[in-house]
Amino acid sequence: MLRPFLSGAAFGAALTATAIHQPDAIIDQMGFRDWHMVTTFLTASGTSTIIVSVLRRLGYLTLTPRNYSTINLFGSLDGNIIGGWLLGAGMAISGSCPGTVFAQVGSGIRSGIYTLGGALLGGVIWSGFLRPALSSRAKPKSEATGDPLTLDEWMGTNQTIALVSVESLFAIAIATIVYLASPESNGLIGPVTGGLLIAGAQLVSIVTRKSLLGTSSSFEEVGDYFWWAVGGGVRPKSYSAIALTVGMTVGALAVSSASPSVHAIPQVTVEPARAVLGGMLLAVGSRMAGGCTSGHGISGISLLSISSFVSVVAMFAGGAFVAALIG
Repeated sequence: MLRPFLSGAAFGAALTATAIHQPDAIIDQMGFRDWHMVTTFLTASGTSTIIVSVLRRLGYLTLTPRNYSTINLFGSLDGNIIGGWLLGAGMAISGSCPGTVFAQVGSGIRSGIYTLGGALLGGVIWSGFLRPALSSRAKPKSEATGDPLTLDEWMGTNQTIALVSVESLFAIAIATIVYLASPESNGLIGPVTGGLLIAGAQLVSIVTRKSLLGTSSSFEEVGDYFWWAVGGGVRPKSYSAIALTVGMTVGALAVSSASPSVHAIPQVTVEPARAVLGGMLLAVGSRMAGGCTSGHGISGISLLSISSFVSVVAMFAGGAFVAALIG
């Protein structure tokens, strides 16, 4: 488990250095008051997409795109839409996400502890109740039904054109935001540099374990171990996501300890009950969507997965809606 731990340490350190883990950055982004988070996110996603595409073409990396999350309510992507929306709502409520919560805990942000507690509870609820119930409703996997999994398949073009299109849109969006909003970071590095550093953590994950970053499955793993401990049965086989998130916490702790300037007190106060509720939504939403801000937003988009684009759009829609409600 050393490899996922090292990958997580690099990821947690990167999140903390750019201060994207701060509750202010996430809540203010969902309220469209601060564009630090999106700038970092787009830079990390765009750079990671280039890294993954190059390494796949060189034959170093062999990965399949993310499948649709289907719960058979109104379409093949309904799990991605509903789950992404719940995930975004949880982000707006808690000021965290399934990845940054571990950086918050590592850097000593009090609300992160309550959010993590809620997320672990959400993982237990998901594994014990929601996953079995929703699995019985699921349709066949999209590769079996012929649905396009990637953006190039959906566009009816080759992968290079789809890649150039995505990178162009991301570059235009980043340049526009930087020009109009001039987003700043409270961390050691700026939003764009921070995005590059997060993409570097993705590269560490690829080199050390030939796998991409993703954190929300750790909540499901905790839930699986909980129900195994309570009811017996077959012991869960994997705890690699747990090891990765432990590494994230340690990486964040190392950066915040070495550089007290990133250990700023959040300007937004997230009360314990609000943090716990938000954490539960983070876990349930991300598992229903089949991924989170890192699993879909950075890694899934790197594979040009349609489900990841849909989940991210739903995530920001849900976050913006709830942010407008709670102010």
